[in-house]
Amino acid sequence: MHKQAYLSLVIATLCWGGNAVAGKLAVGHVSPMILTFWRWFFAVVIIFAISLPQIRKDWPVVRKHLPILIFLGISGYVVFNAALYTAVNYTTAINVTVEQVLIPMLIFVMNFALFRMKVSWAQIFGFTLTFVGGLITAAHGDIQTLWTLTVNMGDAIMMIAIVGYALYTVALRWRPMIDWRTLMAVPALVALVFSAPLAAWEYESGRMIWPDLTGWIVVLYTAVFASLVAQVLYIVAVGKIGANRAGLFINLVPVFGTLLSVVIIGEDLQFFHVAALALALGGIAIAEWGKPASA
Repeated sequence: MHKQAYLSLVIATLCWGGNAVAGKLAVGHVSPMILTFWRWFFAVVIIFAISLPQIRKDWPVVRKHLPILIFLGISGYVVFNAALYTAVNYTTAINVTVEQVLIPMLIFVMNFALFRMKVSWAQIFGFTLTFVGGLITAAHGDIQTLWTLTVNMGDAIMMIAIVGYALYTVALRWRPMIDWRTLMAVPALVALVFSAPLAAWEYESGRMIWPDLTGWIVVLYTAVFASLVAQVLYIVAVGKIGANRAGLFINLVPVFGTLLSVVIIGEDLQFFHVAALALALGGIAIAEWGKPASA
């Protein structure tokens, strides 16, 4: 019944798995805030080019719901990506992808705290497995790190991205009833507007790196696949199966991201990465199997 939603989520998470790899490849070729700005610039150009008539048709509804659309653009598009692209300057692409298993856990906690959303014990167990996997990765396999709180700076920055995307997913429940193209275009435009000051700050601070050929390739990948394709498919899936279940599929991001990091970048696959991935896959299987009957 929900096969289309599942397929949409698999493709979306594959694109996002490549996003962390793209961010790592961008190091030295384009700076984080410039990458964020140009990513949304091209995404906005593309989505407006193919959907401007629909956006005009939806504008009366958009105008009434601008606050939530602005929030979606800032939390899910600007905060998440700016933090992710900054994080990969200080930690590995594998770590950044595996740590994203914490997003479903946060989505569950927020939905339960705010809306008392129904959840089964199997889902709680599955979410807990993903949480443990995220902690193992953030600690680089050294549990002592958790007690001393000496996590890598990049992993700490990635936590900001994780909170941002969890808030975005939960907030999708308030999205207005508009065409998917408009729902993608307006937050993307918001992301472009709010990423411009970040790019300006990076320039003024002397940290800006203008894209070279590799940088532009990364920009185009993130604009088309990590932005448009993945976000649209994710929005569609949340509408079909809800934020809790759709968010759980984010656990596939580290699976794809780790494999792509090893194959494309040549990063080392550590035992704690494998353990965290096993926990992620186990968590998604258990939680989906034990979902409430009404889900």
